[in-house]
Amino acid sequence: MSSVILPTTHIMSSAENKVENGSTEEEQRGKKRKMSLSSCGVCGSEEAKYRCPACLTHSCSLLCVKKHKEASGCSGVRNKTAFVTLSQFDEMTLLSDYRFLEDTGRFANGATRDNLVQAPRVTVKSKKLASNARKMNITLRFLPITFTKSRENSTFFLTKEKLFLWHLKLIFPQSSSEFTQRRVSDKQTLKQILTAYIHPTESEPVTRQKLKMYVQARFDHVKVFMKVEGRKANAVRYHELDIEKSLRDNLSYKTLIEYPVLHVVLKDHWKDYPLKGPAEPASACAPSAEENDKVGQEKETTQFSPSPQRSPTTGETNISRTAQEIEPPPQKKAKRGYEDEEQEEGEITDSSDEDDKNIPCDKSCDDAKGPANDTKDEVQ
Repeated sequence: MSSVILPTTHIMSSAENKVENGSTEEEQRGKKRKMSLSSCGVCGSEEAKYRCPACLTHSCSLLCVKKHKEASGCSGVRNKTAFVTLSQFDEMTLLSDYRFLEDTGRFANGATRDNLVQAPRVTVKSKKLASNARKMNITLRFLPITFTKSRENSTFFLTKEKLFLWHLKLIFPQSSSEFTQRRVSDKQTLKQILTAYIHPTESEPVTRQKLKMYVQARFDHVKVFMKVEGRKANAVRYHELDIEKSLRDNLSYKTLIEYPVLHVVLKDHWKDYPLKGPAEPASACAPSAEENDKVGQEKETTQFSPSPQRSPTTGETNISRTAQEIEPPPQKKAKRGYEDEEQEEGEITDSSDEDDKNIPCDKSCDDAKGPANDTKDEVQ
């Protein structure tokens, strides 16, 4: 009898491969089934099939995903900057950080090519508006053109008539309403401007219905305020405007950013709008009370100071020091602090204001300092 030899090694290797492949498939299935072992976090009746990248909440269908976002307000976007412990840091986390840096660089590079960013901050139109407003004692400042307030500004100046047509914004806080009016002449009074909004008969019916509280109130129970620009957020102050005066008179000696924003307030809420302290206009050349006291002290010391004596040995002349010359340094520092306190609390200084202080005085200042200079000449 002849014996048949079978290739046992090949059969064994194929069987082992099948066993290994079967075990890997079972492991992958086990990993896939891990999520399905937990129930849906929204309905709780079905097995979970999805997981939210942001809050890791399980869900079973698209309907449950939408319900989860509506109920919790979750965006469904994974937080790329969330903290990851070193024990949980793996290759996927490293790849996520690398892609996040790539996106950041791409966004920064795209911003440099944006036409709005490369545009100049101050245009020719804004320079003309600022110069014409300066002639009317109005400080007009502008924002970069990327700002919404700058894009919606429609202020125009008529050169022949020397007239501003302002872009005006009216805020009625008691009715939670805002209105924007274009090309408002600065010769109109505030009462004429408000007539189109809160007059019982001349205003539009739709506007009258929105501003019902203002229509029922009298004009003397309504005040108009404008926010003081250049102050800190915790020290907001307002200008009180005169309804009977024109818009140009109300805006004189005030600072505007792009266009005026007026707050129309009823009588019961006037206390919510603190006013800025009354400004006392004083010329830079006018001598202050401290300077007058210094001049008086110098006069007294020159009158009662002894005559100069010549030393018999050296032949030098000894002159007595005045009270002003021997004034201790702490008093001088105190005077400087008093000048700094003249600025109202909460007001932000501007570099343009500091430059104005450094402007040399006219001849009138020299005339005001004349008596002090004369007394010094007499001592010498």
